[in-house]
Amino acid sequence: MPNRLARETSPYLQQHADNPVDWYPWGEEALRRAREQDKPILLSVGYSACHWCHVMAHESFEDPEVAGVMNALFVNVKVDREERPDIDQIYQTAHHLLTQRAGGWPLTMFLTPDGKPFYGGTYFPKAARYNLPGFTGLLERVAEAYRTQRTEIDQQNGELLKVLATTVPPAPQVGVDLDGGSLEGVRSELKGAFDPEHGGLGGAPKFPHPFEFDFLLRESASRGDADARHVVLHTLTKMAEGGIYDQLGGGFSRYSVDGEWQIPHFEKMLYDNGPLLRLYADAWLLTRDPTYRRVCEETAVWVMREMQSPAGGYYSSLDADAEGVEGKFHVWDRDEVASLLNEDEYRAAAVRYGLDGPPNFERSHWHLRLARNLDQVAASVGRPVADCAALLDSARAKLFAARELRVHPGRDDKILASWNALMIEAMARAARVFDRSDWLASARSALDFLRSSLWRDGRLLATHKDGVSHLNAYLDDYAFLLGALLEFMQAEFRREDLDWAIAVADVLLEQFEDRDAGGFWFTSHDHEQLILRTKPGHDNATPSGNGMAALHLQRLGHLIGEPRYLTAAERTLRLFHPAALRQPSGFATFSRALGEFLEPPAVVMLRGPTTALASWSRDLAASYAPSTLVIALPETKEPLPAVMDKPVGPVVNAWVCRGVVCLPPMDRVAEVLREIGGAA
Repeated sequence: MPNRLARETSPYLQQHADNPVDWYPWGEEALRRAREQDKPILLSVGYSACHWCHVMAHESFEDPEVAGVMNALFVNVKVDREERPDIDQIYQTAHHLLTQRAGGWPLTMFLTPDGKPFYGGTYFPKAARYNLPGFTGLLERVAEAYRTQRTEIDQQNGELLKVLATTVPPAPQVGVDLDGGSLEGVRSELKGAFDPEHGGLGGAPKFPHPFEFDFLLRESASRGDADARHVVLHTLTKMAEGGIYDQLGGGFSRYSVDGEWQIPHFEKMLYDNGPLLRLYADAWLLTRDPTYRRVCEETAVWVMREMQSPAGGYYSSLDADAEGVEGKFHVWDRDEVASLLNEDEYRAAAVRYGLDGPPNFERSHWHLRLARNLDQVAASVGRPVADCAALLDSARAKLFAARELRVHPGRDDKILASWNALMIEAMARAARVFDRSDWLASARSALDFLRSSLWRDGRLLATHKDGVSHLNAYLDDYAFLLGALLEFMQAEFRREDLDWAIAVADVLLEQFEDRDAGGFWFTSHDHEQLILRTKPGHDNATPSGNGMAALHLQRLGHLIGEPRYLTAAERTLRLFHPAALRQPSGFATFSRALGEFLEPPAVVMLRGPTTALASWSRDLAASYAPSTLVIALPETKEPLPAVMDKPVGPVVNAWVCRGVVCLPPMDRVAEVLREIGGAA
């Protein structure tokens, strides 16, 4: 019989609904059961695209013998870290404090009935291996410790809670000035970690780090930092050539298991691909490199083809596994490729994708990467470059069609507000850069879906699946949505989006701001009470909610002239400034917001005839001016905020403001470009 997880909306929890484990979702029922039976809680946190989560499930959670031990000794709670990042944050931090090791997924924590952790780890095999204890024996030892060492556990918990409390930054000292020290620190640390041969930061496993590279690209433009520019562009080129990028279907996997970007951990996450799409679009603006345009076009097509629901919202992720085997959907047998292509296509494809060399994936298979450029392919096969390009286009289409007939990886089709906001922002940005109405329509559909399905009674919900929206939204949901609205308004201004942005900002101040110390809590004031209320300022796999809140509240504050937003942003920057100075590279998003505090962004307001407005918007979008907002306001009878309410004349006029200083109106695009410093 299915367990309680069958009633949940999370695909990850539903994957465990037929386990013999007596799983509970996180909630009062599970906590009450643990208190009543005086049993410890076994908390298992993961997500649907997680390979090692699947491994542990197959080995242990699907095994009746292991499940019997779990059911007898523990109250077992399963959590989707994507739906409950509040819980994941707390217990990942606790795991690090208890074990002095990095966490990850699956996260396996053992808690007292009141939710306090006393032991933990990540993946545990069923039988001892990899220098890890066997799971069944571990369960018995942990349960025995809970029965016989209660005093010691209580003492440890008291100390742990004290240390957890210190992870929340203290109120800033009065009179400390904000400066650009962290900005210089981020540039220095990231350039120091750069791999000059293969690009990226550090060695294997190698992650894309789109927010760090976005910061460097912006800094390279504003400060003329050629080294920072090289770090970003070299990395983006190497990633586009590597196996971390899906050379047939578009989109990026989560990370590369090697330092050369060849073999990925094959899951594709929405939260990576949105920021990477935006970053490649900006890199194309600076360079006009066709590689970057290709990546944008293929990734946007992948998003619309595989990740957008019929109702408009974007799905969360694609699994690493297909038919229970990691990477099976993506890798190739050389003979299979040869059988699908004609002789000329195969000769070109073998050179291009590395099939003429030794296999690069286990089981004597190849994962496609761009092993050689077009000139090298042409030289190798003895044909003109144009002929080789046509052969490769044909080969790629045939391989993609054949791959589509395979069993596809599983898709997590829940729709998360925060991750959707990142993709909406990226699609709207890329649509502006490349003047693509279809990409903008995709972003519009997703944004309208969030408004109709996840915005209820002036508050945001975190997740939606199968017609059900639920869970109180988090800081990231509001902060990322505010950024998406500001970006979308630059691509297409709708008054209802401005009103929504103001409402989102007001909820941030009313429900999340720490009015005493500054900054924003990760959970709202009326959220479920957990053992810790976090206030993270550093970036993780997604950008810092506090950094994004500060950045976008400043931008909205300058746009509509609202000092409350500017004050809240400044208080946030003052709170996290000491931590950013100590660990700059962890605070790239914060430092981007700090940069726009020290030098306010340019706000360009365009008014004039509709056709001419569109032309101006295209011209301004064709240059890279990252600290600029361009709002083309159509004629409307609806009242606008006073600072936006400019007169409409027979020709387009542009008003350029920085902070409280506005220049006289300009009627030539070239004047505006000179003023905002647009680079190309």
